[in-house]
Amino acid sequence: MFLTFLRHGSVAALVAGVAVEILAFLLGEIAVKPLMILLGASMFYFSEYGMHRFAFHAPPLAWAPLRKLQHRLHYDHHIEPNRLDLLFLPIWFLVPNLAVATGLFALIFGADASASALFGMMLAILHYEWVHYVAHIPYQPRTRVGRWIKQYHLRHHFISEKHWFGVSNPTLDRVFGTFADPADVEKSGTTRRLY
Repeated sequence: MFLTFLRHGSVAALVAGVAVEILAFLLGEIAVKPLMILLGASMFYFSEYGMHRFAFHAPPLAWAPLRKLQHRLHYDHHIEPNRLDLLFLPIWFLVPNLAVATGLFALIFGADASASALFGMMLAILHYEWVHYVAHIPYQPRTRVGRWIKQYHLRHHFISEKHWFGVSNPTLDRVFGTFADPADVEKSGTTRRLY
């Protein structure tokens, strides 16, 4: 199961990036800044929720190449939620986003801080990718929390695409009012075909 996870999307690149940063931390090439690691991870979780809710669920764009991009990044995942090639963030999307975010951290906090922030972002993305992967494969998590988080995400695919946008955790759904008790939500007819 774990080896299959490593073969998809940009997961192997993220694992390699985390390993390089750990080595750089251990060799003293870059300083470990725990607050920046937490800030980087937190920034990703805000991005996860915001991109999912406002960009990936945005109405189809008029220009065909951008519409195609919308389909690859999210619409097609709703059509075929168990297709692993549509599940993971593609490297051509992930790398530029990480580069821009790391550049912003460098401008605001300095280069050492940006390395720690990048480390936090990569760890958070790996967490997101793992939770998303487990939610969409025929595997029953062993822990109560794992089973709950799987059900939490699958509600977005099979009950209503207007709720439960935080794939890896419910925090921002609770903050922004998109968390709901499934019993209180009317089943949507458009969870598979968003538009």
